[in-house]
Amino acid sequence: MSQQQPATRRLLSGIGQVIGVIAIVLFAKTVGAEAYYVPSGSMQPTLLIGDELAVSKFSYGFSRYSLPIAFGPARAERWFGRMPERGDVVVFRLPRDPSQTYVKRVIGLPGDRVQMRDGRLWINGKIVPLRRDGEGAAEMEDGGSERAVRYIETLPNGRTHPIYKFSEGSSLDNTEVFEVSPNHLFVMGDNRDDSADSRLAPQSGGVGLVPVENLVGRVDVVLGSWDLGMAHRPIWTWPEGLRISRFFSRVN
Repeated sequence: MSQQQPATRRLLSGIGQVIGVIAIVLFAKTVGAEAYYVPSGSMQPTLLIGDELAVSKFSYGFSRYSLPIAFGPARAERWFGRMPERGDVVVFRLPRDPSQTYVKRVIGLPGDRVQMRDGRLWINGKIVPLRRDGEGAAEMEDGGSERAVRYIETLPNGRTHPIYKFSEGSSLDNTEVFEVSPNHLFVMGDNRDDSADSRLAPQSGGVGLVPVENLVGRVDVVLGSWDLGMAHRPIWTWPEGLRISRFFSRVN
């Protein structure tokens, strides 16, 4: 036996191990969970700019967008699919540009009628209960902040979540009635005056209705968080931007 054969076997074994590791990572990211970084403040106060999220991919079944790189034909339904619940925070591929990934809250399910009237949310002809819950500081992408009124909203299924409002009479406070078509979702940001969501048509820079196929997964946990405003300060102060209290906190 020549010395070349053992060397060849070792090379092939090494290549096989690398391929195996890559396959395990791809399988875990496709079937299990994947991290997602929050770049904007559209989901404040629930999610902050700089949060890193754990996205559960098996919650709603699987589609081509469950893959790290979308591959395959369009399909209206998901494999092993389950519809989200109202109030779920979800990550999805933007319908008008699937290369972009958004995070919003599910407000309307197929067959629902959703509307905003004078800043209040209506679902299927009934106003959604809302109560004031003090004030908060909404972070801006430049590191600054702006005072906002905080409310607690209660969806028809009993799920509650906080929202921010900067002012009354914003352009998103009054809308037409949106009828959610089959296999689609109506999503909104919790930062109601600063969220391009299903209230805005895609041609106006919004999201429109989201096909269930475009779901990546459900947001369950904040893995970690860092205040991006610290990037404008000296590097030795950056550790002060770690939001330790948000590490491994659940998302409701």
